[in-house]
Amino acid sequence: MASEDPARTHREGGDQAEVEREVAGPHCWRMGSARWLTVLFTGVLLPLTVFIGLVDAIDEAEALPADTVLLMWMQARASPALDGFFVVVSRFGYEWGVIPLDLLLVAGLLWRRRWRDATFAATALGGAALLNLGSKQLFQRVRPDLWESIAPESTFSFPSGHAMGAMALALTLVLLAWPTRWRHLVVLLAIVFVALVGISRVYLGVHFPSDILAGWCAALVWVLGMHLLMYRGRG
Repeated sequence: MASEDPARTHREGGDQAEVEREVAGPHCWRMGSARWLTVLFTGVLLPLTVFIGLVDAIDEAEALPADTVLLMWMQARASPALDGFFVVVSRFGYEWGVIPLDLLLVAGLLWRRRWRDATFAATALGGAALLNLGSKQLFQRVRPDLWESIAPESTFSFPSGHAMGAMALALTLVLLAWPTRWRHLVVLLAIVFVALVGISRVYLGVHFPSDILAGWCAALVWVLGMHLLMYRGRG
């Protein structure tokens, strides 16, 4: 029995693999497209739709009925202990926590020469801050005045800068940690941190609940959009 030609066997194997790739190609493309469309819709389009809906509602009425109800519900549960707790949480949601952590994250990524990750973090976090400042000047919604706050603010209200900054930092950390074994812990800590910062701003009476929701949605849209833009096609 004659031995097989190694070159012919290699050639036939390559031809077969090429045929399999051509057959599987359209199916793989459809699966990949469906996955990214799902991410795009849930991560970008859905919160963007909510944000636009809030803008339309606020244009029609300065204070939404649900805003007042939730604010008064929170105020009815005020206590000295909760006052102190939420003042601290609120400060960690901006000058004591979010801003220093933003800077440390970008600096740490640069120090480790993770150039793309550092660029993503800087753009996501810095862009979210600029987007918030611009949105406040555009909408110029006044802050709630149902009671005198123990931590008053003088800038415009919509969307919440604390909520937006906390969500931007949390989502950036989640996306960076997602390929690692720490992702579940980071997700848990991110959810708790974002929720507490948002609740603190309503408890202190310096934001409507719709300000918080708008800040979360805007940050989700911006950060996830930047991630899709910078990491698309990365397998």
